[in-house]
Amino acid sequence: MTADDVVLQPLLSVGEWNRSAAERDEPELLEHLRDDALTRVVAVCGDKAALESRTKIRYFAPYAVPAPSSWAFLGRDDEARAVIVAVFKPEDFDSVESLSEWGALRTHAAFLGEDDVEVFVTAVSIGRWLVAAPFCSACGSLTDVTQAGWSRHCPACGRQHFPRTDPAVIVAVTDESSSRLLLGSNAMWESNRYSCFAGFVEAGESLENAVVREVSEESGIDVANIHYLGSQPWPYPRSLMLGFRATAVDAGAAVADGTEILQVRWFDHDEIGAALAGVGDVRLPGASSIAARLISHWHAEGS
Repeated sequence: MTADDVVLQPLLSVGEWNRSAAERDEPELLEHLRDDALTRVVAVCGDKAALESRTKIRYFAPYAVPAPSSWAFLGRDDEARAVIVAVFKPEDFDSVESLSEWGALRTHAAFLGEDDVEVFVTAVSIGRWLVAAPFCSACGSLTDVTQAGWSRHCPACGRQHFPRTDPAVIVAVTDESSSRLLLGSNAMWESNRYSCFAGFVEAGESLENAVVREVSEESGIDVANIHYLGSQPWPYPRSLMLGFRATAVDAGAAVADGTEILQVRWFDHDEIGAALAGVGDVRLPGASSIAARLISHWHAEGS
């Protein structure tokens, strides 16, 4: 089976959560839901959410959480109960820390069920935007939250603002026979940690051109046979990661840029298999990332 035959399903993109977006325009929706004892509330602060356990988000009744900085409607669960998020600012975390155990998205997503994962990533994404972007980017005025947390309206100039999402490509580069995988080690990481090549899409650039540019800039490799495999939201801080596979035109040309990427290295299936099993010195991306899925997907093809 080849990359042409398979669509990748990254961990943060496997759920079928009902966002019930049509409800967002209902007048005073959040006020009504906060008065409904059946409403379920997830609490977030930065990239952390309150957890019931390592494998489950904790859901509160609306009256059981202190007043947050912001609220937003996330959708409805499989029993049609409304789910809303209570968003707390990082500086207010001390006042809510005792509510529950808390866990970060990047470290706990791999252990959660599909609906909890989608609720978690959506809550963190919308929550960070509500906290970080209260002012109009055009005139600087304080905006009003509308559409149950999903937009902001500027009362001064009339502009409407929405959560920002930045597209970024991430690429698993193989040699011509697909028997080796090229990974790079970022200057900000600890020694021996490797991952796929990635970068933001520039203005006026297609996804495919971004793949070619980023891989060339970071590894010195020209690529061909570019195939899209799947996407994943990644709110660090507000990205949509678009995963690709590509083939190196000349595997021998690989060289790190020396600034962002300090090392590039070709790995065979046995080496990646050992790293996935936690054997040896090589460290790979965390299980919640699309990079981990791209790497394990390539490895499984050769097994």
